[in-house]
Amino acid sequence: MKIQILGTGCPKCHQLEQNARLAVSQLGLNAEVERVSDIREIMKFGVMMTPGLAVDGQVKSAGKVLSVEDVRKLLQP
Repeated sequence: MKIQILGTGCPKCHQLEQNARLAVSQLGLNAEVERVSDIREIMKFGVMMTPGLAVDGQVKSAGKVLSVEDVRKLLQP
């Protein structure tokens, strides 16, 4: 599983990344968490408001900081 945090590096982007990493750890998933900060790459996802969260290339959230619990819900099968 590949989780991508889409954002330019603002505090909200960092918070979402922390929450995503914590959710992965809590669920015991074998997942790669990657930060995408290049605005051109972010736009390829169709995200116009950051932070965004994509799982395996599909955008699951944009424009808000998901809580750890919200991220967990998105990642659970």
